[in-house]
Amino acid sequence: MVYKKTAQTWHWAAPVAALSLGLAALASTTTVQAEQTLRIAMTASDIPLTTGQPDSGFEGYRFVGYTIYDALINWDMSSADEVSGLTPGLAESWEVDEDDQQVWHFHLREGVTFHDGSDWNADAAIWNLDKVYDEDSPQFDARQAGNVRGRIPSMDGYEKVDDYTISFTTSEPDAWFPYQLTFLLFSSPAQWEALDGDWDEFARQPSGTGPFKLTRLVPRERAVLEPFADYWDADRVPQVDRVELLPMPESSSRTSALLSDQVDWIESPAADAIARMESQGMTITSNPYPHTWPYQFSMLEGSPWRDINVRKAANLAVDREGLETLLGGLMVPAVGTVNPDHPWFGEPEFEISYDPDEARRLLAESGYGPDNPVEIKVLISTSGSGQMQPLAMNEYIQQTFSEVGIELEFEVMDWESLFPNWRRGADHETSLDAHATNITFGWLDPFAAFYRFMHSSMAPPNGFNWGYMDDPEYDRLLDEAKVTFDQEAQDALLAEFHARMVDDAAWLWVAHDVGPRAMNPRVQGFVQAQNWFQDLTPVYIEE
Repeated sequence: MVYKKTAQTWHWAAPVAALSLGLAALASTTTVQAEQTLRIAMTASDIPLTTGQPDSGFEGYRFVGYTIYDALINWDMSSADEVSGLTPGLAESWEVDEDDQQVWHFHLREGVTFHDGSDWNADAAIWNLDKVYDEDSPQFDARQAGNVRGRIPSMDGYEKVDDYTISFTTSEPDAWFPYQLTFLLFSSPAQWEALDGDWDEFARQPSGTGPFKLTRLVPRERAVLEPFADYWDADRVPQVDRVELLPMPESSSRTSALLSDQVDWIESPAADAIARMESQGMTITSNPYPHTWPYQFSMLEGSPWRDINVRKAANLAVDREGLETLLGGLMVPAVGTVNPDHPWFGEPEFEISYDPDEARRLLAESGYGPDNPVEIKVLISTSGSGQMQPLAMNEYIQQTFSEVGIELEFEVMDWESLFPNWRRGADHETSLDAHATNITFGWLDPFAAFYRFMHSSMAPPNGFNWGYMDDPEYDRLLDEAKVTFDQEAQDALLAEFHARMVDDAAWLWVAHDVGPRAMNPRVQGFVQAQNWFQDLTPVYIEE
């Protein structure tokens, strides 16, 4: 990998003339490096969990996951022009066993230390695996386990081979396993022991191997990160002296904070405030990336979505171009989980577009209409990781649905309540008898894009098949793709799967995000990767 590191910007104090009465004036100059603090307003309502496996969805990984910690395999976020790929992290290399495709060998990076100075090695790796997989281990943490185990469903076993080699065994051959390991982050066993094995205390004084270390934590107020000078990747040593992470779930609050110079960077700026921010010199950044904003349907008995006419009508009832205008152009209309130019898109026959007349015809065919609307309840959030502008977007959809005979009701939750519900399922009491959930997600790999939602084995609590989708043909195609290590053949299977999914109108697909951010023009060096996650290490403040 190649990271483009922006050189540190130095700021010089004005020369000070030192004058002494009765003596000749002596001029002296001093040079002072101005302290650089990058203040970021997140969409979360609290600081994500800092023990190693963050909560708050991918925003947690973005700000307290991949900053404080590393995975065995990291994301290469150095390019704005190409979709992010995998790059070595705490493992220098890995390979599937030649004789057994259920076994993977990982060769760990030597010379790495945690923030507390303790060594990274195979023992530390196994200790971390036990913290989320071995419920009898002293360090087992149910909260961290709940945050990550669903993202690595193939994990079946692991063992130490030598001081810098570990092996994993998967439950079946799984060509996607390396992608899954990007979500397993590694905490310091020595720090946990020094804190008497208390994960709550560890959250206040965490120790990882990442480019930043946490130096202050005030729940619901701020987290302060500072550079880890001994970070193993010299090309990714942070350029600022401090990062302050501030939870601000309301977009209006984030906008006001930026314009009043309380913060330097805000996530998900409100579309109606962009012109005002630009008029005051703020920089708006965006870049399409693998991300989808959908409704995930319940397929339980009694759900209106069990009727394919209703599912297709919903997809035809959304004016995505109008919604794009509402969002100031900061979205890409979605006609499936992936973009049409992606190798997984396939050749579906059902064309998703804005066609309210056809939507009405389909609903009438199933006995619905203006005098007998189909009634739908959806779980939505007020804000959250990648949720874009959920209230405004859902109100827009509610209006367009009403014009064809779909009556939409919302159950509004904060993000920290909606996200855990994702793995509890549509039949859980916290789902409040809803027929769909509106949670956005990234699709950088096949498991994240398809398997965890659509395979029957991923029904709660195993994965994110919230609506209990159970289609034998979906399972067959995904199972076959999962054990296909040839990339071209695997892509063909996934394209067949995705085309079937679109033809079934299995979800309501609305938008792909472009990751808008607004920044003070002093913020420099940021490369907006085509990824849900972003690298803060090249960023600096230009005075």
